[in-house]
Amino acid sequence: MECDKCGRDAVMHAAYSGAHLCDEHFRASVEKRVRRRVREDGLLSPDATPDDPETWVIGLSGGKDSVVLTHILDETFGRDPRVELVALSIHEGIEGYRDESLDACRELTESLDLRHEVVSYADELGVQMDDVVEKDPENMAACAYCGVFRRDLLESYAEELEADKLLMGHNLDDEAQTALMNFFEGDLKQMAKHFDASLGPFDRRAESAHFVPRAKPLRDVPEKEVALYAHLSDLPAHITECPHASEAYRGEIQQLLLEMEEQHPGTRHSIMAGYEELAELAAQRYRDDDTRDLGECERCGSSTGGRICRKCRLVESIEAV
Repeated sequence: MECDKCGRDAVMHAAYSGAHLCDEHFRASVEKRVRRRVREDGLLSPDATPDDPETWVIGLSGGKDSVVLTHILDETFGRDPRVELVALSIHEGIEGYRDESLDACRELTESLDLRHEVVSYADELGVQMDDVVEKDPENMAACAYCGVFRRDLLESYAEELEADKLLMGHNLDDEAQTALMNFFEGDLKQMAKHFDASLGPFDRRAESAHFVPRAKPLRDVPEKEVALYAHLSDLPAHITECPHASEAYRGEIQQLLLEMEEQHPGTRHSIMAGYEELAELAAQRYRDDDTRDLGECERCGSSTGGRICRKCRLVESIEAV
C-alpha cells in the first residue's frame, strides 16, 4: 500500500476513513486530531497570558495513551508561555507493574524537561492495591477500589498544584465504551455528569467550584492508532495490562465494539457523535435537579455529598480486615 499523501509505503490503513498513511503523515494525522480537539473544546482560555499562565496537570500513568498525550502536548505547548505543563503519576502499590510504568514516566519527563510529581496510595491512603485485592472487604472488582482512590488523588493533587485543567489520556475506544455503558444502563444523569465533567467544550459546561475541570484531548484517536503512534515515535510507553484488571462488563462492551467496528467501520465515531449531543441535552435537563449541596468529608476534606466520602469509607473497610 502507498501513502495517499506522498506515495511512500503506508504503515496503516484506517478502514473508517479509507486513508492509507506513511509513518510521517500518520503521526501528523494523530497530532492534528489532538490539536483540533484542544481547539474545539476551548482548552486554552483566552485569559491565559505569559504573565498569568494556565497550569495543566496531565495524568501520566506510563501507558501508551498518557505517554502519547504528554508528548503531543509538550510538542504543542512546551514552549508556549501561556501554559505550564505538569505530569502527575499515581503509584497504586502493584508490585512490578507500576514500578516499570513509573520508569517510563521518568524517562519521558526527563527527556522533555517536564515537571513530574509522583504520589502513592501507601503514603496518602495507607493502603496498597496488592493488599486491597487480597483482602477485598467489599467483595468488589479491583478496578472498583482503584478507580475511587485514583480519582481522589488525581483531583486532590491537581488542586494542590493549583491546576486550571486536569488532562487525561482517554482514547476513542475508552470513551465509546463509556458511552455505550451509560446508554445500556439508561443512566441519563451519568451522561449529564460525563458532559459537564470532561466531555463537553468548556464554554458549554456547567462550572463547578468543587472539582478541577477535566479534558480528554486524545478522545478522537482509536486505541490501536495511539499504540502505533507510540511505537513509531519510539516513546517509552509501558504497554502491559494491569495484573488486577477485572472490569468484566467493560470487557464485554469492548469486545462488542471491536466486532461492530470490524463489520461497520466508523461505529465508534458515530457513537460518540450522537452521544455527545445526547449528553449535552441530558446535562441541560438534569443540572438543576441535582440540588444536593456538596460538603467536606469529615476525615480528609474532599468534596462529598455525605458525612464521609467514598474513598475514606473504603479505606476504613480495608483497615478493618
